[in-house]
Amino acid sequence: MSPVTGGRSAALPTFPWDTLAEATALARSHPDGIVDLSVGTPVDPVADVIRDALAAASSAPGYPTTAGTAALRTAAAGALHRRYGITGLTESAVLPVIGTKELIAWLPTLLGLGEQQVVVVPELAYPTYEVGARLAGARWVRSDAPQLRDGPPPALVYLNSPSNPTGAILGEKELRAVVDWAREHDVLVVSDECYLGLGWDAEPRSVLHPAVCDGDHRGLLAVHSLSKTSSLAGYRAGFVAGDAAVVAELLAVRKHAGMMVPTPIQAAMVAALDDDAHEHEQRERYARRRAMLLPAIQAAGFTVELSQGGLYLWATRGEPCRSSVEWLAQRGILVAPGEFYGPAGAQHVRVALTATDERIAAAAARLS
Repeated sequence: MSPVTGGRSAALPTFPWDTLAEATALARSHPDGIVDLSVGTPVDPVADVIRDALAAASSAPGYPTTAGTAALRTAAAGALHRRYGITGLTESAVLPVIGTKELIAWLPTLLGLGEQQVVVVPELAYPTYEVGARLAGARWVRSDAPQLRDGPPPALVYLNSPSNPTGAILGEKELRAVVDWAREHDVLVVSDECYLGLGWDAEPRSVLHPAVCDGDHRGLLAVHSLSKTSSLAGYRAGFVAGDAAVVAELLAVRKHAGMMVPTPIQAAMVAALDDDAHEHEQRERYARRRAMLLPAIQAAGFTVELSQGGLYLWATRGEPCRSSVEWLAQRGILVAPGEFYGPAGAQHVRVALTATDERIAAAAARLS
């Protein structure tokens, strides 16, 4: 093996979106242009209050701290309390990360997991959960009920509510059952809550909410992103919160690895977390787009399932997902095939709400 080829990347799956080249070209050929609903990339302007904070902190010649500023950790804990009812978080229980995809991809490695440990991911899941296990050399399994698995308990269980890709929301009883089982078996629960503020047909709960964990955050981590709530995907702004001891372990390793959120980004995050007005405005944008796109997808013969929250519609016509992708691409609409998220998605497509009002309206018109 060459020292620069055939290494870790050889053990990874093909990057899913690289397989959409033909469908993308077909959608782009539409006379009115493509409506790209295949990815969850924000398209709306960053709020002025955030941009102003970024600019004001732009003269930052020194290294940032890996732990983040006290102001950032306080702002994160405050936002989680105001927006989601999470109580009892201290500054030491919050850690900024360079986008939550980075954290999820490297979390098993940061925790020292290896071939003797198992990571449980949902049956339909964001592909990076699996990738993180592969990068660490750990084993992984798909299961929506990790407490019912045979064999020794896993080291780490991922939850994702509202789900990417389905938009399904786990209720308090479901979350509590996982937490109770995990504590009995000394298993770390990591809840990806990037879409927590986007509940439509049900109210999502954090794994850190008192109704789920009685205010005891031991063995629990919640992963939060500002990409969706504040349109900061380009800033790579996120954080993890929960068990202070686990957060301290992550901090110790990340210090050695140089995993630091830039100082101007940290200042922008403080502004975003302290301001709820722009977050409410962004939520209303997505609600408006969902109200426009959902009936159009249904009128086109698709059944939309599970999509109680989040930024996606999980749709099927009972045919292979690539056939649905092609049918939509012929109308200039690009979506993600459900197989990206696991075998159970073989007859579904994921339709994102992350396009401008004009493009969402164009998609709705083409479908009707």
